[in-house]
Amino acid sequence: MIDVRTVLSILLLGGALAGAGPAAAAPPGAPPGSIAAPAAAPAASIPWSSLSPPQQQLLSRMSGQWDSLPRERQQALMRGSERWLQMSPAQRGAARQRFQRWQALPPQQRQQLRQRWESFRALPPERQQSVRENFRRFQRLPPQRQRQLWQRWQSASPQQRQLMLERARARAAGRAPLMRGGPVRAAPRPH
Repeated sequence: MIDVRTVLSILLLGGALAGAGPAAAAPPGAPPGSIAAPAAAPAASIPWSSLSPPQQQLLSRMSGQWDSLPRERQQALMRGSERWLQMSPAQRGAARQRFQRWQALPPQQRQQLRQRWESFRALPPERQQSVRENFRRFQRLPPQRQRQLWQRWQSASPQQRQLMLERARARAAGRAPLMRGGPVRAAPRPH
């Protein structure tokens, strides 16, 4: 049995994190926190009848207010419902778990995560790909190694973290040896 409230929340959260919120309405290059000027003519609403029957069933709680929702929110709900309907039961269960973890976070931490998401989205595509690859590599590490690296990161000062990041980037580019514990010292240059 699908908990419709949870599904709707997941879909709305997905839209918010993907930039469907008011912060995304500012024009490119505008100062942070600015709001875009109103459009010349509001975009037409998406008719409820244009949703497939499974989408209508999934979003049934929204049927009475659908026409009053902003077009961007309607589009986000449509995309989210399409994704939800394409998921396997295991994927849906994992999405519910992620959402429950999200709901359990304090508001400040949620805001921090939203800001990190926006920072990630602002990266060039090749940098986003690099971040994704690093994350996948980290996930493949044994749990004990993940904990060690995480503890090391948590105990590092901001300067040490910056140095760690620079070394990791250099390693990825093939310019530096892997660091195991202490600082990396330059090898003596031959004369």
